[in-house]
Amino acid sequence: MSNFIDTFKQYNWDALEKEIYSFTKNDVVNVLAKEKITLDDFKVLISPAAKPFLEQMAQRSNALTKKRFGNTIQMYIPMYLSNECQNICTYCGFSMTNKIRRKTLSDAEILKEVAHIKNLGYDHILLVTGEANRTVGVSYLKNAIQLIRNHFSNISIEVQPLDQEEYELLIDEGLYAVLVYQETYHKATYKTHHPKGKKSNFDYRLDTPDRLGKAGIHKIGIGALFGLEDWRVDSFYTALHLKYLQKNYWKTKYSISFPRLRPHQGEVQPKVEMTDADLVQLICAYRLLDEDVELSMSTRESEKFRNNIINLGITSISAESKTNPGGYAVDPQSLEQFEISDERNTENIKQMIQAQGYEVVWKDWDRIYS
Repeated sequence: MSNFIDTFKQYNWDALEKEIYSFTKNDVVNVLAKEKITLDDFKVLISPAAKPFLEQMAQRSNALTKKRFGNTIQMYIPMYLSNECQNICTYCGFSMTNKIRRKTLSDAEILKEVAHIKNLGYDHILLVTGEANRTVGVSYLKNAIQLIRNHFSNISIEVQPLDQEEYELLIDEGLYAVLVYQETYHKATYKTHHPKGKKSNFDYRLDTPDRLGKAGIHKIGIGALFGLEDWRVDSFYTALHLKYLQKNYWKTKYSISFPRLRPHQGEVQPKVEMTDADLVQLICAYRLLDEDVELSMSTRESEKFRNNIINLGITSISAESKTNPGGYAVDPQSLEQFEISDERNTENIKQMIQAQGYEVVWKDWDRIYS
């Protein structure tokens, strides 16, 4: 069985960029007249030519989202277990070269964080670490899942890419979903921002969702970090990746996230600006492409933006996030991976969602509707 990398090699970044920026108003009109949107149509919907059609795209996106997910928004929360990292990533506060106090939670500290999170009402948790195999490798992750699996219906992780058999081991312990972002699909730019460490291996990271699919994971989350490269081309590659995965691992569910570069302990500034309007356009384009994929919005974004995005296709949203290990109850002063923008607490976010006519749910979608 071939992997996504074989599909990836069939496309050329520069040619895609030229094509996306060449579309016209008439191309957009023709695409929006269709009932079924293809990958080629998706390129049109993320092009500059589609900007004047944002209201039309938003209305259609909202209708499709409600058709599939109803008037419900899922809430989740991340829990950072460690800021140890063996990689150099130019945009990340946990990068190996940053002189920060490193911390990895003990069993007792994990349970203290869990108690705080459960008190907030969450039943879906995302475990996050830096990429440090020696400190927070598979044995540490296995132990963490064993410690908390009776407290949550859904356990997801966002950690270093693992081998297939390692994922299989964690799935057996109760792992439900894995988030793994390619950061950028532009190979040269990827190398510039990941000069050292296991993460510098572009192909190994690109193959990670394939290993997850073969391992039989319930859900895979993918995405790009907007700001490293042209967001339109990176988003096409993400959509291409999504469609490949859905075809080859059709029993698995999928989600897409939309992280934009945020301030951190480093100096990298976005190469390409992605405006709020750009992000709305992209979210709507993904929903028109696929009415089943989950679209997730983190606290990286501002309070105002997150209030407005609820009606435009987002299905999952985090709240009260701490991006430092032990940030909820153990060690609130440890260094954050990045600064969050929306600092409202869980109850305020819940009230905001309900005020817009939505019900808050705490479990994953396929467990709610299965």
